[in-house]
Amino acid sequence: VAIVLVTGCIDAEEAFSSVDGRLLGLLFGMLGVGAGLEHSGAVDMVVNWAAPVLKGLPPFALVFCVYVATSFLTEIISNNAVAVIVTPVVIGLAQTMGVDPRPLIVTVMIGASAAFATPIGYQTNTLVYGPGGYRFTDFVRFGLPLNLISAAVCTLVVPLLYDF
Repeated sequence: VAIVLVTGCIDAEEAFSSVDGRLLGLLFGMLGVGAGLEHSGAVDMVVNWAAPVLKGLPPFALVFCVYVATSFLTEIISNNAVAVIVTPVVIGLAQTMGVDPRPLIVTVMIGASAAFATPIGYQTNTLVYGPGGYRFTDFVRFGLPLNLISAAVCTLVVPLLYDF
């Protein structure tokens, strides 16, 4: 962003006018929800339930499980909300299991961005759903294979890029 401003590609006024206030509001609100989940003990509860189930899995399987959970959630609620809610869970999970949290955080970011299978998982899907004359099943039919490809790539690549 700084390079674009310094080189004069856009001016500061144009940069600030392109910021979506609703998205910022959602992100700040979800940060509060994430903090609330941590302080309430909900994150610890999920971590204490999941850690024994996932402990000992090879890195590929652990990444796959985190991806599937994140991808499922992002199909039914906002991807931003999923990222804010699931990230503290995977950080706690990684700490409990004694592994580096970075590959799991990257997995959450990829999984939260892969909302292809429903019209409600991502704003753009919702925008084209009605005007495009699409049916819910159209998203499932074309989006689910994309989700599976994304899951396979993430499951194979993330463990190769990061040490567990």
